[in-house]
Amino acid sequence: MSGDTLNRNKNFGAWTGRLKRAALIMVLATACIPWPSAVQAAAAQEDIRVVIFADLGSKYKATVPAVTLKSSGSLSVGQNSGGSFQAWMGLPDSTARFSVDSYRVKVLEGNEAAAIKAAQALQKTNDKPTVFIGSKNGGSVYQVYAGLYASEQSAQAAVQRISSATGAQAEVKGNKHWSTGSYGSEQEANLVRTTIAAAGFDAFTVIQSRGQYAVWVGEESNDSKLSALKTELESKQPRLTLSKVNTTQTGLILRQEAGVTTGSQVMPHYMLSGSNNSSKIIVNGGNNGIQVVERSQRTYRGDMEIGISSGQLALVNEVPLEQYLYSVVGAEVYSSWPAEALKAQAVAARSYALAQGNRFQIGNVVDGTLSQAYNGKSSEHANVNEAVDATTGEVIKSGGKVVEAVFSSNAGGVTADASEVWNSGGEAFASVDSSGDTSAQKGAQEWYHVLLSNGKTGYIREDNAKELEGVTEAGLDKITVTAENTNVRPIPQIQSTVTPVEKVQPGEEMIVLEKVPQSGDYAWVRGPFTAAQIAKSLQGKITGTVPSSVNHLDVTKRGPSGRVLEVEADGTPLKVKYPDMYRSAMGGLPSTLFDIASTGSYTVLGADGATTHVSGTQGTQILSASGSSTLSGNGVVVMNEDRHARVIDKTQSFIFTGKGNGHGLGLSQWGANGLAEQGYDYKKILQHYYKNVDIVKD
Repeated sequence: MSGDTLNRNKNFGAWTGRLKRAALIMVLATACIPWPSAVQAAAAQEDIRVVIFADLGSKYKATVPAVTLKSSGSLSVGQNSGGSFQAWMGLPDSTARFSVDSYRVKVLEGNEAAAIKAAQALQKTNDKPTVFIGSKNGGSVYQVYAGLYASEQSAQAAVQRISSATGAQAEVKGNKHWSTGSYGSEQEANLVRTTIAAAGFDAFTVIQSRGQYAVWVGEESNDSKLSALKTELESKQPRLTLSKVNTTQTGLILRQEAGVTTGSQVMPHYMLSGSNNSSKIIVNGGNNGIQVVERSQRTYRGDMEIGISSGQLALVNEVPLEQYLYSVVGAEVYSSWPAEALKAQAVAARSYALAQGNRFQIGNVVDGTLSQAYNGKSSEHANVNEAVDATTGEVIKSGGKVVEAVFSSNAGGVTADASEVWNSGGEAFASVDSSGDTSAQKGAQEWYHVLLSNGKTGYIREDNAKELEGVTEAGLDKITVTAENTNVRPIPQIQSTVTPVEKVQPGEEMIVLEKVPQSGDYAWVRGPFTAAQIAKSLQGKITGTVPSSVNHLDVTKRGPSGRVLEVEADGTPLKVKYPDMYRSAMGGLPSTLFDIASTGSYTVLGADGATTHVSGTQGTQILSASGSSTLSGNGVVVMNEDRHARVIDKTQSFIFTGKGNGHGLGLSQWGANGLAEQGYDYKKILQHYYKNVDIVKD
């Protein structure tokens, strides 16, 4: 907090002096900064609560043991009371760490070198470390903790692996304390705390409200350990008057945190004590916003509420709805899009947010795509803010209710019917044309799907190739490349982390199987996926037994827009809870508007309408003027009635080709962009994608 850095060579006496200076700074900060006793909060109906970190069970889980909050201006900490913010104290360094008083594992207590060694060992594990520095037995001491854990049992389960990783005798700590009473200043409480710590006990100064402090002793995980602590305290400190702290008591335990490397800055650390839901504190950042280091260092408007959920830290951003939309719209679509497309997105996002109610218990929405993308101030743009302001308060309504206006990136030319996504959706949703989706392809190159002389197939971008004269006997074009070591890609897209299929040289001839758009938001190719990869991806996604091997995959049922409703593996339906789950079940596909092709087999439609799978290992019957013959092995080309050709080989894998990105229900963002470019205003765009609705200002 003083800005000094840790130094391995400093002696403990110097550290003791530093800790006294740090404590004095905190006292002065609390006493001298003229925080108003109440700051009027925004009207509740204008705010939205965005869950950033919390353990909400199956609804949402994103946890960290502590958060680091920063501001370019000043931060104040307190509580909301009667619609007003009551400041308890200001943070002069505008940086602090926050956690909650729950179950932890105390790894060790010792000198700096031992603490850093243990903490660095734990950094590589899931039991993330925190290093505190304090005074005890008349000297400075480093204390290493791991966790948070939701229960004493889960903390106890972590003890063995932590001890194994560090070589230390770890023990479980919790949220049970003794109190020595209340004090009118932090300085008075610190004097009592120092005396108790000098006798060898863990003691902490606690802020209970503005101008009210306490000293809590111990951090036990159960009543038995707490009782034993009292006996020891009374034997060594007989003058203390002890009372058991109610575990629902809201308080901020003041500690000093050191980093896990030599030279790390010491900063204040506040542990919130209390019960789920009722115990909360607010960090107010004024107009400068609050940066959350653990959330990609994003800076958010509004306040940060710190609470406890399932024994874990819960961080909620409470922000005016319209300011929330500045970030959401900027994160969801391009700020360079036409104003009418931005306005359409703003109204849809506002409607979606308001329709959520208290879906996430402690908040209305979460900060990821489970709700809407929300990146704080980093995704704001003047164009977006103007579009939000121009539509302030406007929502989409149907039957007098705000529509949960879901949207997706690109509908692939036609939006989904509700039956194709989650089996429900309401009267506002129907499959409609979305021809504006092709605007996502503007300026994108096309790619040649080619067959190499060695039997391999892949994709070459058109600007790296030139067509050759003449065609194959089947009428297929031929190309070569224009530069040495040209990459042949597994899909029509540059993927820097994916190894090319082959490198080819100018003069090498390749057969063109087809010409396709570059994979993107509108059209795409995924795969090839082996049978084993498909079987692995199906784990946990389908309701029945996962097949041990997959020889054939077939789309056997489609919905009104052509999206997949059913897929069979070797003739057995792969059942999912709702159709949109086929995206994740098949390896993370962009949409369910797809076809499946096998590299090791093809399907023949007989005269009676029956279909037959022919494997590449069986060989292909060729009928010619000289009679019948069988071709087998790699590189057999088959062509359908649309003259789309592909290669059959002896290995079975699956290629998915499709259109669209997202579930496809409701507004298509790229489609809205296309309609806006054609001159449609935002209301007409919304009423095209949502049926029988009104755009009204609430």
